Amino acid sequence: MTEPKTTGPTNVPPSPDPLDTALRLVRAQTAVVKRFDASLGGLHGVSLSDFTMLLHLAQAPGGRMRRVDLAEALGLTASGVTRGLAPLERIGLVTREAAARDARVAYAALTPTGRERLAEMLHTARQVAADHFAAGQWSPEDLNRLSALLTRLGGTAPSTPLG
Repeated sequence: MTEPKTTGPTNVPPSPDPLDTALRLVRAQTAVVKRFDASLGGLHGVSLSDFTMLLHLAQAPGGRMRRVDLAEALGLTASGVTRGLAPLERIGLVTREAAARDARVAYAALTPTGRERLAEMLHTARQVAADHFAAGQWSPEDLNRLSALLTRLGGTAPSTPLG
């Protein structure tokens, strides 16, 4: 019997499975969200999703956005944003404002308390991120490459620097 012919080097890894890669990304995202939720929830009573909404509002001109624009920026439906903003409104971090010229248009606006609390949340979020991407495990090159790859996937950076 003859050995089957191989067509190339035998030490070449198999092609990656796109589904496996996507599922690994989802699991990694879940792990990151859990870490942020645990810290932000424990210290500030908000989730990563709440923090993200507040951050978008803080970066908007005047600290406010039309609810429909906030929904688009977050990749949510209008009703999803309404449900997400309701508890933030109840605790005084966000307020609802009607447009002066069109009563059908509603804005979500960060309150002074919301801005103050967001500064505290930012400190916590920075610490969680620093712990997650600890220098002993992640080099600056690793982080730059990961950031570039996530950008290719549509993960854009904030429009303004994080305060």
